[in-house]
Amino acid sequence: MKRSLKFGIPILIIVCGLGYLAVSGVEESKSYYVTIKEMKEMGDGVYSKRLRVAGNVLPGSIHRQGTHVQFTLSEQGRTLDVVYNGTEAPPDTFKDNAQALAEGSFGRDGLFHAKQLQAKCASKYGPAQPGQGGEQQQSASPPEKAEAAAPGMSR
Repeated sequence: MKRSLKFGIPILIIVCGLGYLAVSGVEESKSYYVTIKEMKEMGDGVYSKRLRVAGNVLPGSIHRQGTHVQFTLSEQGRTLDVVYNGTEAPPDTFKDNAQALAEGSFGRDGLFHAKQLQAKCASKYGPAQPGQGGEQQQSASPPEKAEAAAPGMSR
């Protein structure tokens, strides 16, 4: 009996400790994805949760000072002022009208305090639209340049 208590109690303490660390780690890293509308309808619960909010960066709203950035997200006619104080500078694709995802918490000061910031430029990697400078226009210009460079040559 003494031998099982000798090993059982420390094993039980270790298992309980690991269980606590696992549960608290999941709770800390868990974040809720909400729209701006949903966030503003959450009541007082909004202040205690880690949130992810997406929207388009309102043109002219970006104010940078090193890694500190203030901007406004816009989604379906609603806006949200965001403050980002990260250790890394915002991504290169973070600019006016870019789609952005801010992860952090909403403060009682009315600002969303982002700890992480992701951005993508919707038009950068999309397919070329007809008449908007697609591949067809680009492939037509090299022969024209070649003819202009050597006007005296005939075919």
